[in-house]
Amino acid sequence: MLALSLDPNELIKAGGILIIAAIVFAESGLLIGFFLPGDSLLFVAGVAASSAAVDTVGRSLNIFVLIPVVFIAAVAGDQVGYWFGNKSGPRIFRREDSRLFHKDHLVRAEHFFDRHGPKTIILARFVPIVRTFAPIVAGAGNMRYRTFVTYNVIGAFLWGVGVTLIGYAVGQFLGEVVEIDKFLLPIIGLIVVISFIPAVVEFLRHRRDARGAAGAEATEAEAEEIAEELEERLRQT
Repeated sequence: MLALSLDPNELIKAGGILIIAAIVFAESGLLIGFFLPGDSLLFVAGVAASSAAVDTVGRSLNIFVLIPVVFIAAVAGDQVGYWFGNKSGPRIFRREDSRLFHKDHLVRAEHFFDRHGPKTIILARFVPIVRTFAPIVAGAGNMRYRTFVTYNVIGAFLWGVGVTLIGYAVGQFLGEVVEIDKFLLPIIGLIVVISFIPAVVEFLRHRRDARGAAGAEATEAEAEEIAEELEERLRQT
């Protein structure tokens, strides 16, 4: 039932642009949104706005409404994530794990910041899970707000608008020469696989760096160390 409810086609049929906006918003910066199908949903939404919409998704969307709605939802989601992280501060790294929250997600986002700096806000858009926690870490680390907003807008455009337009182009042009509905599921699967490649690479790199330490204890210690480092940064600002 859960898998069915997260199928992009079913979601779009059920809620149209409103459900797309809600999912993009949640996955962009709410702790509970990390498991949502952002990349595949945006692609299918683009197809649903193309000439192949009825044959593939079973519902037609207006591309001129879809694009600004997706962009605004993506920007707003990251803004809320930044605000939440800024209000929570370093203590969020000491929060107890729960069914929908794991410290290792925050730690992974922090490693992205260590490796890529502020442009993490852009790069994280294309990495599942990390894109949810990156703005929260940025807020907790007191990243300069103007810098965050700049990267947030750029990332929302490249990811939200870009992936949607790719889906629209595939449906608009390829839909006229092939029966795209037969290829939609494999394309979605390929998108999911590709989107998880950076996360897998980062996980393997982190696992290699943390080799020899117990997983749970290492994550706990790392989270504590990051919290202390963030507190030190805040004291210096």
